[in-house]
Amino acid sequence: MFSLLATIDPVAFSLGPISVRWYGVIIAAGIVIAFLVGQREMVKRGLHNEFLTDLLIWAVPLAIVGARIYYVAFEWEHYKGNPGEIIAIWNGGIAIHGALIASVIVAYLFTKKRNTSFLRVADILAPSILIGQAIGRWGNFINQEAHGGEVSRTFLENLFIPDWIINHMYIDGAYYHPTFLYESMWSLVGIIILLLLRNVNLVRGEMFFFYMIWYSVGRFFIEAMRTDSLYVVGELRAAQLVSVIAIVIAVVLIVYRRVAIKNPPHYKDN
Repeated sequence: MFSLLATIDPVAFSLGPISVRWYGVIIAAGIVIAFLVGQREMVKRGLHNEFLTDLLIWAVPLAIVGARIYYVAFEWEHYKGNPGEIIAIWNGGIAIHGALIASVIVAYLFTKKRNTSFLRVADILAPSILIGQAIGRWGNFINQEAHGGEVSRTFLENLFIPDWIINHMYIDGAYYHPTFLYESMWSLVGIIILLLLRNVNLVRGEMFFFYMIWYSVGRFFIEAMRTDSLYVVGELRAAQLVSVIAIVIAVVLIVYRRVAIKNPPHYKDN
């Protein structure tokens, strides 16, 4: 028998009748850290120091809306019979791909209105996006959600991860793949690569396209382990389909821009 630590309380603290959950605290921390990293690089690249703040005022709330719409769309069989639950986001049910799609749309429209290159901004923020995702996945850990299939404790111990993670992956009498950890570590490696690529001075857009490819490759394989996937039809998982589409789009755009555009701008160009 293995002695188990008490599971981590998902409530960080309470203010009277209001409970503040670790999930929200972690997501907020991810946004703040991502902002600080992105802000520093934006100023360094010559953009106004309030540009990112103005963008996030629109992007963050609309990303939450996009994440909810995406989730509801793929769970429509349930929500069409329970329309009152559509806005009940506090009961769970958001999807990162929905947030990313909404954020890209908002950023594109915002940069267009500010007469600034979308790809320039996207390149600068690519590492920050992964930072937010890497940190945010730990909110899933606290909630004991977004995990993979059942495994043994020995399997988890062989991953050389701390006992407090292993203990918290003990859910309803069984241990599960810590897919949140796999994705967080994959994102962390991607962050390091992207920060190094800043010195390579790639063609404008390729930092962001690399992010699309890197995250999508990892998500494709990690998604196959998860037990809470959204499905398009049959056994076709939505996240895997979106990942393949994102990879194809990124590769096509990299090749097209390299071939079709003469003397394209680079990352360090203003």
